[in-house]
Amino acid sequence: MTPAHHQPQHAPELRAAARHLGRRRFLTVTGAAAALAFSVDLPTAGTASAAELDAARITEDPFTLGIASGDPLPGSVLLWTRLAPAPYQADGGLPARRVTVSWELALDERFRRVVRRGRATAHPEFHHTVHVEVDHLSPGHVYYYRFRTGRWTSPVGRTRTAPPRGGRGPDLTFGLVSCQRYDQGYYTAYKHLAEEDVDLVFHLGDYLYEYAVSPVGGSRAYPAGTLPDHFGHETVTLEDYRLRYALYKSDPDLRAAHAAHPFVVTWDDHETENNYADDTPESEGPTDAFLLRRAAAYRAYWENMPLRRPQLPDGPDLRLYRRLHWGRLAQFDVLDTRQYRSDQAYGDGWQYSGPESEDPARTLTGDAQENWLLKGWQRSDALWNVLPQQVTFARRHNSTALPSKVSMDSWDGYPASRERVLAGARAAGIENLMVLTGDVHVHYGFDIKRDFDDPGSRTLGTEIVTTSVTSGGNGSEKPANWATYMAANPHLKFYNGLRGYATVTLGRHLARADFKTVPHVTTEGAPLTTAASFVTEVGDQGLKPA
Repeated sequence: MTPAHHQPQHAPELRAAARHLGRRRFLTVTGAAAALAFSVDLPTAGTASAAELDAARITEDPFTLGIASGDPLPGSVLLWTRLAPAPYQADGGLPARRVTVSWELALDERFRRVVRRGRATAHPEFHHTVHVEVDHLSPGHVYYYRFRTGRWTSPVGRTRTAPPRGGRGPDLTFGLVSCQRYDQGYYTAYKHLAEEDVDLVFHLGDYLYEYAVSPVGGSRAYPAGTLPDHFGHETVTLEDYRLRYALYKSDPDLRAAHAAHPFVVTWDDHETENNYADDTPESEGPTDAFLLRRAAAYRAYWENMPLRRPQLPDGPDLRLYRRLHWGRLAQFDVLDTRQYRSDQAYGDGWQYSGPESEDPARTLTGDAQENWLLKGWQRSDALWNVLPQQVTFARRHNSTALPSKVSMDSWDGYPASRERVLAGARAAGIENLMVLTGDVHVHYGFDIKRDFDDPGSRTLGTEIVTTSVTSGGNGSEKPANWATYMAANPHLKFYNGLRGYATVTLGRHLARADFKTVPHVTTEGAPLTTAASFVTEVGDQGLKPA
């Protein structure tokens, strides 16, 4: 089926709910949203009491999409899986019945020292996904976990709890990934990341792409007809998004990385639609129709990510911004720069700054999230304050001639919003600020300047931008604009256009960033190279070659 022939067919309950969409949420007077469990924490009483499937009747492995963990707290871990014996089918190969799944958490990977076990229900309303919050654990410990249902046992995963909230704790090492378009290459970077000794991984957006995937998997060049035709159109409906997550999670290297490390996730645009802004789609169209699509995308995202109960969506809304701590070493303020932003100025793209983009009322985060961030910094006692988010924070000129164009989709398109954030950091006395970024399919290392027009002004922090896992194809070490960007942006300390990921180690005296690359993604088996390493010192911010 080609994209031109595909007509979105939302579920009847969602079409009914769409008629009652407000700007922010489904109204509940019709009950349509509740019927699909969009507005409640669990499926409604009627569906929750529906017949249970005898797990002994599951004749094929239901753990085809792997396992995952996420958002580690000092005494708690979040465990995830999804039952899907036939992942490329809309129902995952299971009837619309609830399934009981048991889980175990142990101190060793052979499960000789099990510390917690329990049961969870995989509801059909949540596409047979399971989110288990395991509490009352010891801080700063590594644990192993697995799931069982019927005669089937999942792979073993490794996770960990955060150190005690007020403790000093050891150094922290984490990975950074983003932008993993399935049909533009193999996930070789994930294969290498799964073998890294990191404490956790931050996924900074574009976990999936809404674009059509051909039956040969695009650049993966599978034998003709390998993938079902229903992947050959853009994702719009809840079924579309669910199936696309199944396709992405079927990749063994992605599953290996999830099993090896806990993930902290945030989205960018492609999990819903390219360059959308709040309730405004990429191409102008009815707000209610887009919010219906957004509700489907957000629902599928929560179902398929290792997220806790506070992130359960409410119609077209999902509060994804949240705060995590790693003892007193680091505070992580995870941002969402899509759901609340003002529409891009001047029609988006690369444009000259002007009155529209420089309007002080414009926001990338929304007022509530901005206030939450600044108040959190005022209370922070962490050595490092880290901002995992989506789009390039530092100023980025694309020409040595002035004025230069800047990206209206990044913080450059919202300079007043960026200045409020930096002013808040200064007011709170934040001395060691690090911004983590994805989106642009290249590695960047930036110094964040007090005044980007004055290279000699104070350096307030650093920005580590990780390249894509696959998006953009193989890439190149020095893209065509490399010399221009390096000359036009004195605060840009590193630029590389190959695929890969980054790792960061936070310590008591300095932080180290390693930019890692693979030479190709359109064929398998690429080796890993550390393209460059930089450090930034506590109390003396700025990237220096390691």
